[in-house]
Amino acid sequence: MSMRRVRMSGPLRVAALMAFFVLVFTGVASAHVTVWPKESRPGAWEKYTVRVPTEKDVPTVKIVLKVPDGVSVESMEPVPGWSYDLQKENGRVTAVVWQAAGEGIKPGEFQEFSFQAKNPQQSGELSWKAYQYYKDGSVVEWTGPQDEKTPAAVTVVGTPTAGTSAAGPAVGGEAGTPAAGAPAAPAAGAGVPAWAPWTALGLSIVSLILSLFATVKSGRKGAPAPRG
Repeated sequence: MSMRRVRMSGPLRVAALMAFFVLVFTGVASAHVTVWPKESRPGAWEKYTVRVPTEKDVPTVKIVLKVPDGVSVESMEPVPGWSYDLQKENGRVTAVVWQAAGEGIKPGEFQEFSFQAKNPQQSGELSWKAYQYYKDGSVVEWTGPQDEKTPAAVTVVGTPTAGTSAAGPAVGGEAGTPAAGAPAAPAAGAGVPAWAPWTALGLSIVSLILSLFATVKSGRKGAPAPRG
């Protein structure tokens, strides 16, 4: 059985390349170091969770998290295979350092690190600056604004949106009262799935390619036949 070689027109090749690069780079850019929850209340006790994915082809071996002003870290949740160190100034924890005792977070995997802290009494935004150290010696600084490639995670301290917590875990209780049973990270499948935006993007790109293909095909049909 013979196979026909499909040749793509110029516009179709451009659209296909655009689709490939958009899907590749948006997938990479979405894998950020994040801190959950995204919303909480002033003065609340909260269980915060740092989610760290490894984006490179070498393991992540150390994480440094700067604690925002006004946040009081009270207790840590141990993570098997990792040690932690609390850096303090005037008795307040200003940074937490997690160090891998073994291989660390392998490529294509992620790890979560949790701790309990008390929020500041005033409303505002908590900017969690994180530094991700890889086994090859490289460091990714998650310290930029939200519109950059490596943004710092942000928790909004104020009155949470009714019935929601930014698609993340439930917010803490009142000041001085621990949040009873509140999960520290969004449960799998909670809210909008992480893959949903990229699926929609992929379908849109496929639709664009099919439209271009149909346009090119229609143009060929309407073109005059070549003279002999």
